[in-house]
Amino acid sequence: MNPSSPAPFTAAHDSAPATDSVPSADAVTPTDLSAPTADTRPHAPPRRSVNENKLVKRLLRETGKAIGDYGMIENGDRVMVCLSGGKDSYGLLDILLTLRQRAPIDFEVIAVNLDQKQPGFPEHVLPDYLSARDIPFHIETRDTYSVVKRLIPEGKTTCSLCSRLRRGILYRVARELGATKIALGHHRNDILATFFLNLFYGGRMKAMPPKLVSDNGEHVIIRPLAYVREKDLAAYAKLREFPIIPCNLCGSQENLKRKEVSRMLEEWDHHFTNRTWNVFRALSHVVPSHLMDPHLMDFAGLRPTGQAHADGDRAFDEEDFPLPAFSEDEDEDDERTAVHKPAVQVIARPRVRKPDTP
Repeated sequence: MNPSSPAPFTAAHDSAPATDSVPSADAVTPTDLSAPTADTRPHAPPRRSVNENKLVKRLLRETGKAIGDYGMIENGDRVMVCLSGGKDSYGLLDILLTLRQRAPIDFEVIAVNLDQKQPGFPEHVLPDYLSARDIPFHIETRDTYSVVKRLIPEGKTTCSLCSRLRRGILYRVARELGATKIALGHHRNDILATFFLNLFYGGRMKAMPPKLVSDNGEHVIIRPLAYVREKDLAAYAKLREFPIIPCNLCGSQENLKRKEVSRMLEEWDHHFTNRTWNVFRALSHVVPSHLMDPHLMDFAGLRPTGQAHADGDRAFDEEDFPLPAFSEDEDEDDERTAVHKPAVQVIARPRVRKPDTP
């Protein structure tokens, strides 16, 4: 598939103007989230700038392409979007609602929030926002906060136990709601950070796949924002004025290892333009015969076949790494790119390698 072409998931309505591609913005930006908001009714969106239009188009394009590449959503699906109140899950919900209007298939979206009874959690914010947008939703209330505090000693990280409890509850809710897919708001930076955490501290090559079966075997988990950069989601949250709920309500310790990896990626982005992008692209371009895992490749049983093979080892050749020109901000409708820039190979987002045909 041409990397610049729209994904099949969005192709049915890709001629729709960008200004019509996002539902109206919402005036729900309380400075004090613990207090009720005076008015959460949606209003007409302000006129967007050229850069804002490009941001919206890029988010829709890359999310639609990820969904199409990995077959995340099918006709008749009921997609449960796990809504935490952070910028990523708000963005995921908003983008999926837009794509639902232009997709060539029919599917439902329902937002689900788990209120874990953390002290200070503004429980009115999400119901007010979702009701004002007329979005189907379910709020599940479970006091996992008290359970975690009772079982984890003071000063220890609570995230692991909290995550397991939350996961089990959301699986049950998905089953009760008849959801066929569970959508999470992890983005490209989350996938890269997880990859390096496993590489540096776990001694394994493992990341967050865009689609997988849950550990209890009952659900399909999808990550439609897999191709999306975190900074684009931050800009989108500001543009759409989402009522962000702070993520530090539980008072748990910061994941220092993840913070360290995130700082490393930010440093690379600042000094080495293509490095993180190449690493991310490599996750979908794996050559098992040139790694060392005997479970993926039968090294013990290798024998010469007398036939040339494109992935065969060239033992005496130096590695050659031709560097293509990358453009994170490529806009497929921007004619200025063709006029003012030299003709170079542009890869704006990853391409999923299809299995070789015999």
